[in-house]
Amino acid sequence: MSKIHNLMIVAALLGGALPAAAASTTVMKPAADAKIARLDPAINSLIAPNAVIEKVATGFVFLEGPMWHQGTLWFSDLRGNKMYKMTPSGKVTLQLDHAGGLASFPAGANAGSNAMVTDKDGTVLMNQHGARRIVRLDKDLHITPFLERYEGKRFNSPNDLTFAPDGALWFTDPPYGFYDPAKPNADIDKNPAKEIKFNGVYRYKDGKLSAVITDLARPNGIDFTPDGKSVIISNSENKPTIHRYDVAADGSVSNHKIVVDLSKATGDGVPDGLRIDSKGDLWATGPGGIRIFSPSYKLLGQLQLPEVAANLTWGDDGKTLYIMGSTSVYRLKLLVAGKPALYAK
Repeated sequence: MSKIHNLMIVAALLGGALPAAAASTTVMKPAADAKIARLDPAINSLIAPNAVIEKVATGFVFLEGPMWHQGTLWFSDLRGNKMYKMTPSGKVTLQLDHAGGLASFPAGANAGSNAMVTDKDGTVLMNQHGARRIVRLDKDLHITPFLERYEGKRFNSPNDLTFAPDGALWFTDPPYGFYDPAKPNADIDKNPAKEIKFNGVYRYKDGKLSAVITDLARPNGIDFTPDGKSVIISNSENKPTIHRYDVAADGSVSNHKIVVDLSKATGDGVPDGLRIDSKGDLWATGPGGIRIFSPSYKLLGQLQLPEVAANLTWGDDGKTLYIMGSTSVYRLKLLVAGKPALYAK
């Protein structure tokens, strides 16, 4: 069982899921105990010296999968089984209840919705841990299945996804959706419901689904470098690392390198969501918060929160970082723009 599993169980016991009709508490103030560790002078070109991390909304169970869409922040409460949107002023609206595709699930399970991305036609693709699939949401939030199986076998629990510059959809499929409350410390790779032996990174284009990477223990966050020539993937456990692969025109990968090793890092959390800004800097969650690396993977700084930071995305004018803490949404104004999504709306 990972650290993140244990932390989410504690969050559930302390807070519980929000009622279906409830919104979070709007906060809009500097976050207590949040810090910006400036470890290299170059960080000052990304984050102004007077910048502060702001807590914008709170009252959730465990937040994940943020996306900026049509002027609002869309995000998932993975443990609360709901999907929300939030305006820049902090107004939160429930968009989907039972967002993970199940009416209910045991305490301790990661079975809600997760990452989302805007597709070419303006609809949204969303990962459902509970239903173990990727679905499409139209403008009225009607759900239709999009991808559910690889070679006839159900996915584990699609986690993060992104479009490559060539229009191919890439997504990760770790086994975090599997959970047996009677055996909370059991090896989730041995869960009898698991149909695919590996935990893969997939590519989907022109109707063809390919398992591009099959040897990572826990593939999680994923993004492309600004030139589109490399894909960056976090591996949450066994061992906690961040990987880089060169990507050919046909989608095949080569020149695999571990660019960040967090196995000796301290603090709660694991390598989870990550994003790359327009300059090629890497912003990656991990033990103790979000680390910022230069394009050559030199550590520039760290964002330290009073709770686990699981994911992040760009919003507003592109120079705002939204962070998904366990129970709260945080925000940080930047001097650099994030790398925009391919089909951003």
